[in-house]
Amino acid sequence: MPKSPSFSQKVYAIVKKIPKRETLTYKEVALLSGRPKAYRAVGNILNKNYDPSIPCHRVVRSDGKVGGYNRGAELKRKILQEERKGM
Repeated sequence: MPKSPSFSQKVYAIVKKIPKRETLTYKEVALLSGRPKAYRAVGNILNKNYDPSIPCHRVVRSDGKVGGYNRGAELKRKILQEERKGM
């Protein structure tokens, strides 16, 4: 029987598919991963991500604020603004 992917692997796979200029909320990622109440866990998983192929800066809070980022919230805000401009 094949081993199912871990929750972290599911989160990374979902976040990898977020296109430029788009965002998902932590809650939406949790829902898509099959664990709708695990939005804090999603944030904790993404906070440990340093793989540039996983665009964790595209995951934001449900209230519209950018939320945390392991390289600083100001850098997250700047990256999102640059992507929206099409840079």
